[in-house]
Amino acid sequence: MTANEPPNHAAQRVDGKLRPLIEKIKASETGIAAILAGSMIMTNVVALVTTIAFGRLLEESGYGELSAILASFIILSVPGAALQVATAREGALGRLGDGGQFSNTLARWTRALMAVTISVAGISVVLRFQLADVIGVNQEWAAAAVPPAACVWILLSIQRGALQATRAYLTVGISMIAEQTARLLLGVGLAYAGLGVTGAYLGTPLAMVVTAGVLGMVLQSRLGARDRDTQPRGLRQLALDARTAIGGLALIAILQNIDLIVAQHRFDKATAGTYAQVAVAAKVVVWVAIGIGFYLLPEAARKHSENEDARPVLLKALAMTGAVAAPCLLIYSFAPNLLLKLAFGPKYSGNGGQALFELGAAMALLSVCYLAVQLLLALGESKFLIGLAIIAIAEPVALLTIPGENDINGFATTVLVIQAIAASGALIAAYRASAAPPESLPERGSSAVQTPNRATST
Repeated sequence: MTANEPPNHAAQRVDGKLRPLIEKIKASETGIAAILAGSMIMTNVVALVTTIAFGRLLEESGYGELSAILASFIILSVPGAALQVATAREGALGRLGDGGQFSNTLARWTRALMAVTISVAGISVVLRFQLADVIGVNQEWAAAAVPPAACVWILLSIQRGALQATRAYLTVGISMIAEQTARLLLGVGLAYAGLGVTGAYLGTPLAMVVTAGVLGMVLQSRLGARDRDTQPRGLRQLALDARTAIGGLALIAILQNIDLIVAQHRFDKATAGTYAQVAVAAKVVVWVAIGIGFYLLPEAARKHSENEDARPVLLKALAMTGAVAAPCLLIYSFAPNLLLKLAFGPKYSGNGGQALFELGAAMALLSVCYLAVQLLLALGESKFLIGLAIIAIAEPVALLTIPGENDINGFATTVLVIQAIAASGALIAAYRASAAPPESLPERGSSAVQTPNRATST
């Protein structure tokens, strides 16, 4: 800037130099991954505030029940995550149409999902006491809200998959932050208003409804008016094609959350609440890996469809996850009780600090497993599900049968061993699948998540 140059001219010059650089970063693979990882980190910051707020608003036993309800929702929400995977991949490969065709398909899916959500909500209200017993909580109305919330999550996930397919990664990231912020405001508001655990949970489905409404308008603007003359692809067929993804992500969800549900049945309410506090604090790394996975799958799918080695995409994702896991594990190792005390205040009993490092390491290993599974799904693999299913079944059995009453440390050690086995198997399977010679790969343009002729076992 010269002495006589107007300030606005100088700002324009700076903007002219920075804008191409910003666009270049956004278009690069590293930039895309950084956008999603950064968005997930910001989402986690809001989630941390939410955790602190709920930890201070609710009693220790109430927080344990809330964690079990949320864990049940995450397990039931797997079809949504799998359909996000399928939508992102099918859309990225042009199989859901362009512009108005894609818009028409999404509109049809939205109407169908709204009808299903209403039906599921009615059934859940009738069976609310049975649902509460299965989860191990006393909040029957919160339990009744879990299945319909999973239906709303399917719609929101499909919308995000459509945005991924059009490479609108920044919009996906912003939507994650906005949704978590809405969960915080609505959940804390309802809990503070006297609805307790039920109100704290209801903030989750309400936030998803609001976010889905906004993303629907964003997609309409991005894709344009519906082309009603085209025959949209059926959601049922997409789900059938995504059966491998549904299976893989369901097993990951079980590995991530089943310990919280088992804890409600294995420990007394106070101890289960303490375990929930420690387990939630340990899951930061997994949340970041999920954000990076939004980038990994469509980019690996594109490389695979062009007969390129997809392993560099996995290595980049693992490196970014490790960069987050390392400082977290240091804190878990040297100051676990201080961290938990700051998060949950005087209500934290101080009995779970020793287990935080083990659970943190377990979640870091689960992140490795999750990213490896994302790569396997991008490659169209399926036989890895056999080994992963055996491990997912073994975890609750082991947690229910290990000796020791209210032994959080023994419980955490068992979780760590299970996650180490799962991560090792998934990583080996991913590398073997990626190492196949080009002539053995599926032909370019093959189905997104169909079961392949060749599969790799863990």
